[in-house]
This record gives sequence, C-alpha cells and structure tokens, in this order.
Amino acid sequence: DLQICQHRAPTCCTKKMEESYQAAVRRERTQSIQALNFELKYMIVGHITAFQEAFESLLRFAENRTSSLFETAYRPMAKEAAEPVKELFTDISLYILGAETTVESAVLRFFDSLFPLVYSRLINPGITDLSEDYTECLRLTRQDINPFGRYSKNMVTELSKSLWASRMLSQALSLGIEVINTTEHAALTKECSKALVKMQYCPHCQGLTLIRPCVGYCLNVMRGCLASVSELDAQWREYISTLEYLTNEMAASHDLEIALTGIRNSINEAILHAQLNGPQLSTTVDKVCGQPKQQEGNLSSDNIVPVKEATEIQTFVMAHASLNNKRREFINYMKRSRTFYASIAERLCDGDLVMRDSSTCWNGEDVV
Repeated sequence: DLQICQHRAPTCCTKKMEESYQAAVRRERTQSIQALNFELKYMIVGHITAFQEAFESLLRFAENRTSSLFETAYRPMAKEAAEPVKELFTDISLYILGAETTVESAVLRFFDSLFPLVYSRLINPGITDLSEDYTECLRLTRQDINPFGRYSKNMVTELSKSLWASRMLSQALSLGIEVINTTEHAALTKECSKALVKMQYCPHCQGLTLIRPCVGYCLNVMRGCLASVSELDAQWREYISTLEYLTNEMAASHDLEIALTGIRNSINEAILHAQLNGPQLSTTVDKVCGQPKQQEGNLSSDNIVPVKEATEIQTFVMAHASLNNKRREFINYMKRSRTFYASIAERLCDGDLVMRDSSTCWNGEDVV
C-alpha cells in the first residue's frame, strides 16, 4: 500500500512510515531555508538596530543643541519651550520609523506652539493673561500672519529632503525582514513533499541508509519545490538596487546629520524674524485676539529648568562616522546577496545532502 516508495524489491517501509517521512522533509526544508536565511536576516536586523541607535544619538544631540538655544538666548521662555522642542524631535523620530505623519505637520505644530511663547515672553514681555483661549487664538493666528517668515517653510523643505531617504530606508529594511520570514514559512505542496521523500528517504526502504541523491536529481527536485521562492529573484535584485539608491541618497547632499543639527539655527532665525516684526504682529494680534492683561516690570525668569549644554560634539562625530560606516558595510554585503533567491536550490543541494566525489548515488528509482 505504499504511495511514494514503490519498488519491485522487498521493502522495510509502511504507509505510516511514508507519512512520517513527509512530516520530516517539511520540517527539514524549513530548517535548511532558515539556516540559509539566518546570515542575511542577521545582517539586516543588525543594520536596523545600528541605524536606529546612531540616529537616536544624532537626534538627542540635535535636541540638546536646540534646547540650549532657549537656555542661553531666550531664557524667559526656556522652561515653557522645553515641551514643544521635545514633541518636535519625538515627531521626527516617529516619522523616520514609518508613523503616519509628515515632516510638515511636525514642524508647523512646533511653530504653532512656539508663537504664543515668543509673543508673550519676547515681543510683549508684560503679558500675564495667557489663558487657554488666548493661547489658542495665538496658535491659530500664527497660520494666518506667518510671524516666522520663510524660516518655518525652509525648515520643512530641508528636513523633508533629508528625512525622506531615512524613512524609506527604515521601511525598506523592515520589508526585507518580512520577505525573508515569509519565504521561510512557504508551504510545500503535496507533490513537493512526495518528491523530497522519494529523493531522501526511499533508499532507506531498501536498507540503503548511507546512499545520497545525485546532484542533478537534487537540483531538479529543489528547483521544482522552490519555484515560487525563486520567482522572487527579479524583485529581490530590484530591492537591492533600491537599498543602494537610498543609502546613497542619505549620504548625498541632503545629509541627515546636517539637517538635524541645522534645526537650532532655523529656529533662531525664525524667532529673530518675529522679534524684528514685533510691532506689526502686535497690531494684527490685538485686532484678532483682543488685548491681553499687562503687568508692569519684567517677568521673572526663575524656575527655569537648566538644560544640559550641548557638549556632545565627540558623541555626534562618532555617531556620524558610525552611521556612514554602517551604510557602506551594509550595502556592500547586500550587493553580494543579489542572487540569493536565484541560487537557493543550488545552496540547499550543497553540503551533506548530496553525494559528491563518489561513483554511486540515488536517482529516485535506483542506485546508479
């Protein structure tokens, strides 16, 4: 009653053993594909981690530089500006990691939060009535009167260019892991399971436990079994080319590091622009939001949270170098894996599975 290992000679197999063999080849194939995938997956996961660590380091450096701007140049609003600054850098981080947000919304939200502070602490330092309604009115007015001139739009443009490639690379790396995981668990068809049993275990039914499949026979069976996986070849090559393009974009003129560290200067220029146009802004705001309560004398700047000075130049240089080195290492490795899916059958038939340097092997029917 054998279905797969039918042979003229007496056999030591049963139908139940054939079923066990089918379960065994499915398990073995999954394990052997996982072993092939391991190095590639390890490299991608390692690069995702290294990329994120270097990026977080750059982000912290840029955030500290930006916070120190308020501590040193705009002390009256330093404490209240800490939260909007933190939110801005959190939004940038989320954008790079693929969140459903845009650089423009993050930057404009920051300037919306900044305007009430600039207006009440720098342009009109006597204002005491910063009620929720008045603050909200200032936030909404910011969009109409554009107190920060071209600087807010320039910041959006610069950051969008440099962060786009980083976001795409981050998403592309995650996609690579997804593809590899999917191929590891690609289900084998019944025909494939039977062909693998015939190739690997049918000799056992004749007591031939040491004989191994012929190389050509193994390649034919594996190519048939992995036809759907090897179809990924063209897309995988294209994927590697895209990774190469994105890493080059990151290292090109729209450099991520330069853009992040330039945030401080952009914000400074924007605040200076608003201060220079203070009288005109006050006139417009009074018409739209009404006149707030005033207090004589200067506003106390006590209770300002001291911000860590940006003395992390060494950390920044190391993170910058680390990111560049990781890019180069990674793309060189990935270029070598271009033929990964085209050559998967050859690599599975390599090693212990087939008979090499011997005159006898199993051809699916007999020893030849």
